[in-house]
Amino acid sequence: MSTFVEYFKHHWKKNDAEGRHLIHSCPELIDCIQQVGFLPLLESGIEGYSAEALMAEECRFTEFPDGSWEWPLWQWKSSVVTEGNCVYGKFFAGKAGFISRKWWHDFYNWRRSKHPIPEEGTIEDIILQTLRENGSMIARELRAACGMTGPKMRGKFDAFINRLQMGCHIVTEDFVYPTDKHGREYGFGWSLLTTPEHLLGADACRCSRTPEESYRHMEEHLTRLLPEATEKQIKKILQ
Repeated sequence: MSTFVEYFKHHWKKNDAEGRHLIHSCPELIDCIQQVGFLPLLESGIEGYSAEALMAEECRFTEFPDGSWEWPLWQWKSSVVTEGNCVYGKFFAGKAGFISRKWWHDFYNWRRSKHPIPEEGTIEDIILQTLRENGSMIARELRAACGMTGPKMRGKFDAFINRLQMGCHIVTEDFVYPTDKHGREYGFGWSLLTTPEHLLGADACRCSRTPEESYRHMEEHLTRLLPEATEKQIKKILQ
């Protein structure tokens, strides 16, 4: 049995028929992130290793006959990001996930060594400079401020943002939701983007280890946590 599954068996009593723990609340999800350090939001390529896979049945995506839907995991994201002492972004092979503050400086240290600051004058540099000047912006406002409003520019802009998140240059500060005429929030929400230095402070982005030492430290942690995972799968999470 993996360390990952063992963690859930020993920390909570509400398990499924096979003895696996299932998350029933936002505080439990926050606790999980703090314990495991790295947690993809959706399917990760490693069986059972995602927030989605750990959700209890009542917390999974449900669509109703009238077209409305309910998805507690998605609705918890804002609270987890703002209160969970973690960092959220598209960090894992371009897919979104959480990293606890405990592990952030090592992850940042390694990723920045692979994705250095963009060269001056490039589109990615313009995006970062615009974001730094404004502190935080929702994606569509950032795109407009960077002049990327023409046909087919949204896809190109999203690709730049994804690369900058993979390099730990941009993270999600919160989620902003539109409201209907009754003042009720709806939809999937817009990411409020910022830089990790603005969100966490410069000290949280410093590490005394070399990038290679940080990688080995994270690799050892994930190997213990996910002993069934292959070296290639773990590398995919960290690279």
